[in-house]
Amino acid sequence: MSASQYIALLEQHSIRPTANRLLIVKALAAAGRPLSLGDLEKRLLTVDKSSIFRALTLFRQCHLVHAIEGGADGVRYELCLSRHSDVDDDRHVHFFCERCQHTFCLDDIAVPQVSLPEGYTLSEVTYILRGVCQDCAGR
Repeated sequence: MSASQYIALLEQHSIRPTANRLLIVKALAAAGRPLSLGDLEKRLLTVDKSSIFRALTLFRQCHLVHAIEGGADGVRYELCLSRHSDVDDDRHVHFFCERCQHTFCLDDIAVPQVSLPEGYTLSEVTYILRGVCQDCAGR
């Protein structure tokens, strides 16, 4: 993606593009897999931890990132391919490798539909499969 595409992505989600926010979006896009706050800190040495955390909180509120819980070191974040700031229309399955401790997106596998009982309201779906990834299985 180009710088103008990152800016457009932020604006599409009603987020003002600042230098730090652009760096964080670029790091998430370049990673190709969900990253923890610690992973982002290591990749963005010029951005302090609190700035990264504040940006991720805003990104989550505006549906620009998914927050994936259930890995080894807490929450991991990935760019959401949703095109709206008010709804997440990019729900897919994630895979956590128990050997390398990485979380992978399985974009081609949609989260199964669940029928909730009357009176329940769905706000978020996290669907994580655990096992050994193809790289670790080949070692």
